[in-house]
Amino acid sequence: MSDSRPLPDAVPAPVLANAAVAIAATDADRERLLAEVAALPGLPGVYRYFDAQGGVLYVGKARNLKKRVSSYFHKDHGATRIGTMVGRIVRLETTVVRTEAEALLLENNLIKALNPRFNILFRDDKSYPYLKLVSHAFPRMAYYRGAVDRKHRYFGPYPSAWAVKDTIQLLQKVFMLRTCEDTVFQNRSRPCLLYQIRRCTAPCVGLISPQDYARDVRDAERFLLGEQQQVIADLQAQMMSLSDALAFEQAASVRDRIGALSRVLHQQSVDESSLSAAERDVDILAVKVAGGRACVNLAMVRGSRHLGDRAHFPSHVDDGAAMNAEQVDERAAADPETLVLEAFIAQHYIGQPVPPLLVLNHAVDPALIGALAEAAGTRVRTLHQPREQRRIWLDMAIKGAELALARLLAEEGSQRARTRALIEALDLDIADPDRLRIECFDVSHTAGEAAQASCVVYEDHQMQSSQYRRFNIEGITGGDDYAAMRQVLTRRYAKLAEAAARAVDEAPVAVVTEGVADPKPDAVPTVKPARARLPDLVLVDGGRGQVSMAREVFQDLGLDIALIVGVEKGAGRKVGLEELVFADGRPKLWLGHDSAALMLVAQIRDEAHRFAITGMRARRASVRTGASRLEEIAGVGPRKRARLLQRFGGVRGVGNASVEDLASVEGISLQLAEEIYRALH
Repeated sequence: MSDSRPLPDAVPAPVLANAAVAIAATDADRERLLAEVAALPGLPGVYRYFDAQGGVLYVGKARNLKKRVSSYFHKDHGATRIGTMVGRIVRLETTVVRTEAEALLLENNLIKALNPRFNILFRDDKSYPYLKLVSHAFPRMAYYRGAVDRKHRYFGPYPSAWAVKDTIQLLQKVFMLRTCEDTVFQNRSRPCLLYQIRRCTAPCVGLISPQDYARDVRDAERFLLGEQQQVIADLQAQMMSLSDALAFEQAASVRDRIGALSRVLHQQSVDESSLSAAERDVDILAVKVAGGRACVNLAMVRGSRHLGDRAHFPSHVDDGAAMNAEQVDERAAADPETLVLEAFIAQHYIGQPVPPLLVLNHAVDPALIGALAEAAGTRVRTLHQPREQRRIWLDMAIKGAELALARLLAEEGSQRARTRALIEALDLDIADPDRLRIECFDVSHTAGEAAQASCVVYEDHQMQSSQYRRFNIEGITGGDDYAAMRQVLTRRYAKLAEAAARAVDEAPVAVVTEGVADPKPDAVPTVKPARARLPDLVLVDGGRGQVSMAREVFQDLGLDIALIVGVEKGAGRKVGLEELVFADGRPKLWLGHDSAALMLVAQIRDEAHRFAITGMRARRASVRTGASRLEEIAGVGPRKRARLLQRFGGVRGVGNASVEDLASVEGISLQLAEEIYRALH
């Protein structure tokens, strides 16, 4: 079926049924598909392939939809990955767009939303942080993560929070700009400690004139924009002027600033003269593929300063590379590293600022860069055989990619060994270790207050953080861990048990939830809807008491109690002495302090504990203050926060209030009201 209506930027993944085996397309399906392909237009667009269960197999873009889609069905792909995928296609959807740039945007939004089986997929990471200069008569520096606006000045993005904070410390040493909140700034009567250690010029108490502070802000902005040598020249002139005026103490302070700035530039090893003004913001991308895995290392240069790098690891590398190679039909066949690099560029820069220069270790399709530049509205150049400073940057990025990939492969090898060791130690009937799914539960509270349970998931040899869940525990006596465990296990498995009972006479089918096992609002949603199924092992952090409670829940639900294993702390609660307690009556098992299986159990148990503790602490803070989200908003101090909560009856009421309603509260200006509204929505 062809659908020519435009799709939104983000499309929710459909609810999928997960059959035990893949179902091949029938002859009738193929005939229908061929008829639909024959009717496709020769226009740019995006196509999507679906299997018999409604799962998305592949998302692709095409300059000519009819030509591209026809190539899948009119060629003999044999027993290749492409042939396997084509044999499972039962439905086709297409969307016609106006330009190739629109096709690029839509394709990658759909890949992120639908997680197709045969696409190279880069997981959405946290948004990149920025250094923010807050608009004010005396602007302050702040760490910031989120959407940017035109009200303040933003510099970045930076590859990590550490890079932002390191830059803020540097600017404090050299330009002595303030970092305090406006509420603190407005109520100071004497300089703070930062003034005493020469990290701030104390504008809060008038120890620097507005003109001199504005000059320091301009110098800091110029430094961040890459004009370091000009800033040093101006500081030298200022030092000489102060020296001539016999203001030797002030001249010595400026001298120290120059020294600190020069040391930083020396450490960065940047030859600023080799870079044009438009190329002082550069992204360096290096890709390496080995052992069935890939790593794209992204290094960022902003204002001629190398800020560090971040490694990205895609999934579906083998399948995605094979499918992407099929799309490369208008140019020479590309190698897997190039295909992975192109997939990263297409997905990463959707919704992210694109620097004017990309330095790459492989040449990529010029059409991709053209579409990216058109979508971003800026000119973008690529360089894959750089010289001088850019060559140094690229070599550093390549080395970083090699090291990160080697570390990943070593860790995955270790995790696979641990998984196999646990299967053998517990004699689990698991044919494919990759399919082993473990769910672990823990309950956390403070003297019965803000009780919360966690469920973490281990699958495919790694922790699956997108499938973690938290459950607020309510309606029990405070501190009753057994009742809390009964509640969380019942909420987690009741629907799955019901669905399993309905399917008892059918082939094994994993029942789908809408991405959250617990329907209540306190459960943590997953990034994308997941195909939920009963785990192969349920770990409970506790001994015989918790295991007995879990056994009762599973018996009531009609589930196999052999799945339940308790992790009981050993003598003296020492690590390595833990014993496993079984719900089906088997004797306790001690795996040995150096057992790979015990290391995996401890890893999962500790993650469940960490996840429960962090959730409990956040909930406790929210319960006690009623305003944990308000506390994070700059300019909202205790007094204003109390007024907001009193007026609107709590954080939820504040979140539902309009900007005009917020501004009507005493002490809340229209500007601050807009800031509060943005932060809560």
